[in-house]
Amino acid sequence: MRLFIAIRLSDDMQKALVSCMHDLKKQGVEGNYVPAQNLHMTLAFIGEYDDPGKVKEVIGKVPLPGFRLALDGQGNFGNILWAGVKGNQKLKAYVKEVREALKENGIPFENDRFVPHITLIRKISAKKPYQIHLPKAEMTVKRASLMKSETKNGKVVYREL
Repeated sequence: MRLFIAIRLSDDMQKALVSCMHDLKKQGVEGNYVPAQNLHMTLAFIGEYDDPGKVKEVIGKVPLPGFRLALDGQGNFGNILWAGVKGNQKLKAYVKEVREALKENGIPFENDRFVPHITLIRKISAKKPYQIHLPKAEMTVKRASLMKSETKNGKVVYREL
């Protein structure tokens, strides 16, 4: 099964991002928009792994300090448009600890540099310049979730385990 560790977003944070995406659609920006229910921040992408219990055990051993998450800026990874979050030392320290715990427990994951972001559009294309209007939104993070990615009826669905 395809797994990743993520922060699930509050309803208010989802609404703010959906509002931003609607605005981009009105401006003619095309691409694969992430459905509201799939919006999240990935902390560690594990990929194909068949022992979710072991991953949950690791997550449970790493204490997550509660912290505020606030939208701030945007960026691109190639043809992927994302919303950024304000610099957050507690978040970065937690991700480092979780990734070290995964490594110590022999759980494979993509060990790329952590750039805190929320993917909005994949395969973005725009025929003319566009403006990104990212509303102010913040939330309190109290936990990380183990998520499973699966395809149902041709659509990618993320489900918390």
